Order: sequence, then structure tokens, then C-alpha cells
Amino acid sequence: MPSAARRATAGALVSTLLGTLLSLVPAATAHADPVLLSQGKPATASSTEAPAFAASAAVDGNLTSTRWSSQWSDNQWFQVDLGRSAQISRTVLTWEAAYGKAYDIQLSDNGTDWRTVRSVTAGDGGTDDLTVSGTGRYVRLQGISRATGYGYSLWEFQVYGTTGDTPQLPGGGDLGPNVHVIDPSTPDIQGKLDAVFKQQESAQFGSGRHAFLFKPGTYHNLNAQIGFYTQIAGLGLKPDDTLINGDITVDAGWFNGNATQNFWRGAENLAVNPVNGTNRWAVSQASSFRRMHVKGGLNLAPNGYGWASGGYIADSKIDGQVGNYSQQQWYTRDSSIGGWSNSVWNQVFSGVEGAPANSFPEPRYTTLANTPISREKPFLYLDGNEYKVFAPAKRTNARGTTWASGTPQGQSIPLSRFYVVKPGATATTINQALAQGLHLLFTPGVYHVDRTIEITRPDTIVLGLGLATLIPDNGVTAMRVADVDGVRLAGFLIDAGPVNSPTLLEVGPQNASADHSANPTTVQDVYLRIGGAGAGKATTSMVVNSDDTIIDHTWVWRADHGDGVGWETNRADYGVRVNGDDVLATGLFVEHFNKYDVEWYGERGRTIFFQNEKAYDAPNQAAIQNGTTKGYAAYRVDDSVNTHEGWGMGSYCYYNVDPTIRQDHGFKAPVKPGVRFHSLLTVSLGGNGHFDHVINDVGAPTQGTETIPSTVVSFP
Repeated sequence: MPSAARRATAGALVSTLLGTLLSLVPAATAHADPVLLSQGKPATASSTEAPAFAASAAVDGNLTSTRWSSQWSDNQWFQVDLGRSAQISRTVLTWEAAYGKAYDIQLSDNGTDWRTVRSVTAGDGGTDDLTVSGTGRYVRLQGISRATGYGYSLWEFQVYGTTGDTPQLPGGGDLGPNVHVIDPSTPDIQGKLDAVFKQQESAQFGSGRHAFLFKPGTYHNLNAQIGFYTQIAGLGLKPDDTLINGDITVDAGWFNGNATQNFWRGAENLAVNPVNGTNRWAVSQASSFRRMHVKGGLNLAPNGYGWASGGYIADSKIDGQVGNYSQQQWYTRDSSIGGWSNSVWNQVFSGVEGAPANSFPEPRYTTLANTPISREKPFLYLDGNEYKVFAPAKRTNARGTTWASGTPQGQSIPLSRFYVVKPGATATTINQALAQGLHLLFTPGVYHVDRTIEITRPDTIVLGLGLATLIPDNGVTAMRVADVDGVRLAGFLIDAGPVNSPTLLEVGPQNASADHSANPTTVQDVYLRIGGAGAGKATTSMVVNSDDTIIDHTWVWRADHGDGVGWETNRADYGVRVNGDDVLATGLFVEHFNKYDVEWYGERGRTIFFQNEKAYDAPNQAAIQNGTTKGYAAYRVDDSVNTHEGWGMGSYCYYNVDPTIRQDHGFKAPVKPGVRFHSLLTVSLGGNGHFDHVINDVGAPTQGTETIPSTVVSFP
């Protein structure tokens, strides 16, 4: 055989043998190469030296001209949220001249619980390229000691690693079956409104949830009657973009003309031109009236002037007079009104153009010229054909509406950046969406969650439509917010489950200490309920640990009627506990808890308007005995607090099981120069139980059966 042929044959044999041998070797597993995960992701820090040195500057990809710099002390931290869990293999720290001598690199799955994966004890500045190994969504530099007298200063903080193969959840999408989007050409709009009202008029503890969203335009001859768990809103950027020539009505025919149980509903972002010149909005707790323009008057009483038990107006313009009539208490904030008719027990105004002058105790008006800090509730709107959520800007010393004098200030966020939550979604899926960096838009429905919804990313928006309702299963906390800037919770209800939850809502972890004054967390139209829809239990309903939080209209309610109601059946010892400093509550409704309704431990807290009823169902005096004190105060400021202030605050008692029960006081506070209260009152409803004092041992006792308030104009 020629040599060329021999070489070809030999080559073929070798190739065959090699192929056979290779087929016996296990295939190597492919691994993705580590990639830069941190650039452009949300970053936060324990402090900044100045606004120019924000945390975001250390993840912007600029290695030479932008940096994060802390205040000049040890134990500072910097962290980045990668948006989802990742396998971390490397961190690169590019220091400025002020560097860390000793520090830890830490990982966390939730932004709260940290584990150290690398420690540096003799840092020398420059660039620290560190090999690490661990899994987490959050990566933190935890400073221990500085090398200089300045702070910690990083040109760039880079995190490398790989993410898993979990499919990404989509943002945006349709709004589900219980969001009724209406435009002027929609056929039989009145019929659609009437059909839902027929279902919801008396469904106080039902499962139906609905939102009517009206596109910009003009609508004629409508009477939108709003029942339980129903929201009506305009889809314009301003209320006047959507005009209803007709009425948006809440009345109390279902309850024989008594509006004291007209709860859980809302109207937002609409202009209404009432048929007879006055619109009727006869509501009680958990019913918001926001960003509304009434081109006429507003009647807050039901037909026949039966009782109504208080509500809330914000960022609204009422051209005519507001007829308070039989409303026992009301809070109006940052609005414009043509006048106010009368007072009953407790009418409070802050930042309201046209409000009556402060005159407590008679008439019972408490009026502040401005609201110290406010930021309006986020809302859904249409920008052309695209849904967006508008997040209004923070205001200080606010007065009047955000929209009447021009385009409102704030940020528009496309719906594509929201996970649209629909009934059937699990807590696991919801948390996955949050881990991806999506906001949440809950469509109307009832959601059981078997684990805590963890809000860990700064500036996250959680917005509910149609009073979307969360029920924690197996005694979990329904929702928890990390100690981060700018979270906005709005427009939903948390309903306690039958297994006791230690808490229902936590804002910030225990011992939270970050400064959020520039960008606070807000809790708006978020309602918490224990019992009524069925037996529920929670030790403390809402705990606020983060500094600078704004609680803007909440009703925290241990049910006094409905299903699953009894002194031990829906046991709930504490309503709201505030541990954070500089927390502001505007419109705080908290009722019927077994012990303290509100406890305040943080410094420089402020409350503008507080409404409370003590628990009706206490079986006897012994059941509420608090050591040597008769009863637990409705609102207690801890003795450790040095600075606190409240305006327009009332507590009522109606001990219908044992009318002989007495409360020492409605309010309890330390006597210190920095602790001040204005316009306080206690009321005995029909003589069913009595208060001996209003605050501490100050204020006359309630007496008789005439439901006449006992008042204290100022304390001390």
C-alpha cells in the first residue's frame, strides 16, 4: 500500500480510537462566567458626608469622578441590592484617600439578616480585589475602623457573580376582571355602577373587591353609588382631567340611615359637578376622599342626618361649603374648601385653605395653618395609552392642593416596572417579583400569604386597587419593610388570620436607625383589621421602627361586630407601636384593642388627628385593670420620651357589657417641657362607662348619659 494510503488509514484508526475514548469521559458541566452585577443597582448607606456623595455614586460605573463618602465615624455601612439572589464570587472596592482599615463583606437574603463572608483587618487603601463565596441578594460593606480621620469613601463598589436560572416575572399586563375601566363611549356605565353597588352596598365583610377607573373625559348623568370595598378614581394626571356631571354618592339606606358602619371605600382623582349642587359622602372610618374637585358643596351626613363616625379628605378642592352636620369627627389635610358648617366633637384641619379658625373647645375646631410634612398617595393614571403610576413629591409646611396651581410635582413610573398581582398569586411569587426589582400593584381581590412579603428595596411602591386584602396564614407577619428610603405603602387592607400573628405590618426592623428625613416611608390608606370577617388574632397590629415614617390615614381596628368577635376570640392587645424617631401621623384612627391602642416610644413624634374607641366588650373592670391604673390609655407616650406633640385627639368609651367600668384617663404622657398636646377630649357614649380624666390626672370626668365631651385645650 502506498505510504499516503497507510497514513490515511492510520489517521482514521487513531480518530476512531480517540472518539471511542472521549465517549467514555463524562461531559464537563458548563458554568456561566462571573459578571458585574452591581452597576446601576439600588444602593443605600448608613450616612453620607454630603448630598454630592450619595450611595448611588459608588455603583454608577465611574471610577474616577463620583464617589460615596460617609460621615466621619466608624461603624458605617454601604450596601447594594442586586435585585435577585446571586452566587457571589468577587468584590472589588476602589477606595478614595479616605479608606477602611478594617471591614467585613456581608451577604443577606432579605436586607435584614447578614452573614460575613470576608473580613479585612489591615486594609491599605487603593483597590481591594477580594475573593468571596456565598449566595445573597444584598451585599454590604460593614466598616469597623477607618484609616484616616475622615469617613469611608469609595469611588466604586463592584460585585461579581452569577445568577440562577429562575425565569423572570413580567411587569405590566392587564388589570384583572375586577378593575372596570370606563371611557365616555362605554355603553351603560350607570348599569355597570349599579350592578356592583347592588353586590357591595351591605357586603360589610364580603369578599367582593372592585375598582372603577374612569379615563379622562366628560361623563354625564351618572350617580356612582359607592359600596363596601369599592374604589372610584380618575385616570388623568389631575382631577379636572376627568369630569362627572352627576354624583359620587355614599349614603346609609342599607343601615337604616346610620352611617357609622360605612367603612372601606374611596374616591380619588375626579372632578364632580353635583346634580343638585351638593354631593353626599356619608362615611366613617377607612374611607378616603383624595385628589377630588367638587364643583359645589359636600354633605358628610346621611339622608335624614343620622350619625356618621368620621372620615378623611386630602389634596382636594371643594368649591362650596362642607356640611359636617352629624359627623362626630373628621380630618381634612392640604386642601381648599369654601367653608365648613359646624362641629360635633372633633374636627381637625391642617394646611387647608378656607378652614375655620382654631377655636377648640367650642366650636370644636383644631386648625393648623400648614401640615409639617406630607407626600400624597401614589395613583394610577394614563399617559396617552400607557398606564403609569405617579408618585407625588414630598412637601414641607404644605398648604392647599398639589394640583390646582399647575402640574403636580413627582415621578412617573411605567406599569411595566410593576408586578400586577392578581388573585391566586402566592407570597413566593410576590417576593420573587420584589427580588427582581419590581414594584407591586395589587388588583382587587383577597390574597392569602403563607410567608411574609418582604419589602427590601428603597423607593418600592406597593399600591392596592379596590381595597385589595392580604390575609396572613399560619401566624406570619403579612408585610415587613426594611430600613430603607422612600417605600410607599398605599391602598390595601390587612386582615388578621385565625392563628395569632405577632405583628401584621412592620415598618423597619427592630433598632432601625437610618436617617430617612429626605425620603421617608409613607403608609397611606392602609387598614388593619382583627376579626369581623372571621376570627383573627394579632398581638400588635402595626409596628413602626423606621425613623421619619409618615402614617397618613390608617384605620387599625379590632372588630366590635361581625363574625369572630369576643374579648378572647379576636384578641389583639396593641394597635400601633411607634419606636422610630421623627414619625408623623396625619389621620390616625385606632380602635378597640384589649390593652393600649397606641404606644409611642420614639422621640419627636407628632400626631395630627387621633380618633379612638376603647374596646366595647371588656367583661368587667378587672379585665382592663393595668396594675393600679384603671384601664389602658388609648394613646400612651412612654416615660422615656422627651419630645412629642399631638393635636385634635379624642377617645370614647362604650362599655356595653359592663357599663360600670371606669377608665382613669384616655391619654397618658410624661410631664416634660417637650411633651405637648392640644385639643384633647374624652367622651362617654350614652353613659356606658366613664373616664375619670382626659390626660394623666388632668381634665374633668365624663358623666351622665348625654354624651358630652370632657376637654383639655392644652397640656401641660
